[in-house]
Amino acid sequence: MSEESLPADALPEYAERVLDVAELIPSGRVMTYGDVAEWLQEGGPRQVGRVMALYGGAVPWWRVIRADGVLVPGHELEALGHYRAEGTPLKEAGRASAGHLPRVDMRRARWDGGGRAEGHT
Repeated sequence: MSEESLPADALPEYAERVLDVAELIPSGRVMTYGDVAEWLQEGGPRQVGRVMALYGGAVPWWRVIRADGVLVPGHELEALGHYRAEGTPLKEAGRASAGHLPRVDMRRARWDGGGRAEGHT
């Protein structure tokens, strides 16, 4: 069955799995697209990014980001609000950086999936 023929409320199985991982990421922490794919042992960063772009609005999408910590393009200010509210470690931008927006401090904010739910695959 192709994605186009799925009922409007149905998600492809891989998308459900990606969104389940996004929901497990603790407040104030992040995973990269590649981290999610590695956790699932399926797909890659591009596939995870595609799922998040298409279906991520119902989960804490701001917790799945690029490995360089750059805020989600087009949603920078909304993401920044979430990061600040959750206490996500940020690196303040220098004057030379485009838009003077901070980045997520990946060294401190990255979550390795430790303490994942029992039985989760």
